[in-house]
Amino acid sequence: MNAPTFRMQLYGIAGVAVAMLVGCEAASPPDTGRRAPAREKPYAILYDGFENYSREVDTSSEEAQKFINQGLQWLYGFNDDEAIRCFREAARLDPECAFPWWGIAFASGNNINDPVMSEKETREALEACQEALARIDNASDVERALINAVTKRYSAEPPEDQQVLEEAYANAMEKVWTQFPDDPDVGTLYAEALMNLQPWDYWTEDGQPKKRAEEIVSTLETVIAMAPDHPGALHYYIHAVEASKTPERAEAAADRLVDLVPGSSHLTHMPSHIFGRLGRYTDAADANAKAIRADRSYLATAEEQDYYGLYISHNLHFLAYAAMMEGRYETALQAAREMETHVPSTFMERYPQIADGWTSALPHVLVRFGRWKEILELEEYPKGRPISRAMRHYARSIAYSATGRINEARGEIDAFNAAAAAVPTDWTIGFNPAHSVFPLARKMMQGELLFRIGDHDEAFELLREAAELEDRLIYDEPPAWLQPVRHALGALMMAGGRFAEAEKVYEEDLERNPRNGWSLLGLEKSRRAQGKTDDLSRLTRERAKAWARADVSPTSSCYCEPGAVTLE
Repeated sequence: MNAPTFRMQLYGIAGVAVAMLVGCEAASPPDTGRRAPAREKPYAILYDGFENYSREVDTSSEEAQKFINQGLQWLYGFNDDEAIRCFREAARLDPECAFPWWGIAFASGNNINDPVMSEKETREALEACQEALARIDNASDVERALINAVTKRYSAEPPEDQQVLEEAYANAMEKVWTQFPDDPDVGTLYAEALMNLQPWDYWTEDGQPKKRAEEIVSTLETVIAMAPDHPGALHYYIHAVEASKTPERAEAAADRLVDLVPGSSHLTHMPSHIFGRLGRYTDAADANAKAIRADRSYLATAEEQDYYGLYISHNLHFLAYAAMMEGRYETALQAAREMETHVPSTFMERYPQIADGWTSALPHVLVRFGRWKEILELEEYPKGRPISRAMRHYARSIAYSATGRINEARGEIDAFNAAAAAVPTDWTIGFNPAHSVFPLARKMMQGELLFRIGDHDEAFELLREAAELEDRLIYDEPPAWLQPVRHALGALMMAGGRFAEAEKVYEEDLERNPRNGWSLLGLEKSRRAQGKTDDLSRLTRERAKAWARADVSPTSSCYCEPGAVTLE
């Protein structure tokens, strides 16, 4: 199965799951007709951290304008439920304003992370379209164009393939963009409409643009040129180029976005997708730490979260990964433990095929930092979490090999194989089928075991194969395999005296994971071992910078190397 197809299936499952979990809990929309919702209690509140963006609309209410501004920023940050609440509050405050109903209609639809609509969402979108049309005489020209365009996105009798309607909507938005080429919101919405036609499918493996990717990128670059701090354009631009061969194109966008909308955790988090690609792990960790603080502030007053709760878990997942690269054990450990609590329990229970893989990071954190004792003390996961059970056995095998307990390591490989075989074929680890990740883990275990019994050639061959499997995983941030395979391969090559081969391995890893301290250390040691001293001072400086906040002091790129110690 190719990457885009698998992603669509994965997000389809997630979208249906959340739609079912939400049920009828969301506030019911009013009957059609030009009247305010019969409700005294506000639908939403105003949060801090949304002051840097506004879009003036035709409304008689200053308060309604504030909720529209906030609603658009929630929408641009993929918190559609909160956006809808803001737009409903704006409609309550100004019953004659058309724009809030456009917002409700739009936010009820798809985005690249949520491509499946429920019947309830379709019904509410259609009702909002009717409310907007009933007030269209009160709208500006551009608002009228946006309202008419969004009506193309929904149908009372939707086709079997939602993409038919998405295509119609994108065509309508192309005309709006042509009509209003100086409106950054219009350009942003048009680019997103194009992205929804090919979600997460913008680049070939060799970096060539697919379908309308060039138009998506150029449209967003046009918007950013006219509105450098547009939160939606910056967000979508990061998504558009992050999986390309040139993610640095979005570095300036990431730097602007990270502190632009501090009230939106997802917009604050998104720059880490670029920072991670560019080896700015400290900045990636900081972005996610800020996002997590925003989450906590929001959750203190927000309604119960459904789909957005998964984004909260994602922030913690990314923090764990970035902290692993920084050499910050305590931060990575805390994030890995906490992330499980932010996947809604009902989602975990009903859709473990998605949730289990997302929340199986803890064993990887412990392997990264050589915590063999803690690994062997890990309690078994419940039977309903077979991916986590398999990864626990993986970690135990690595721990037993590293501590010279070969028979136990073999036993854990057998236990891993049994646990992995019990995982259904449609279960995932991020964007990747779990059964695409398991062979990598298997070769890692086998390779490290063989090294310990002296079969170095076969060990290195298996670890090279594991690295190739890692390279072929579907792009994801954070990656499906949290500790780069080459860190272990290079470390064991160093232990085996193959310094030149280790040097090449570390150079390869730094191409894929720039500026990471683990491979900088390995490269420094491998060159020193060969008498190559010309560049060592630079490598030492770069490593010191990469690990400026580390709470461990590794002596190897992998704690699996015999004799590797930590000097905490």
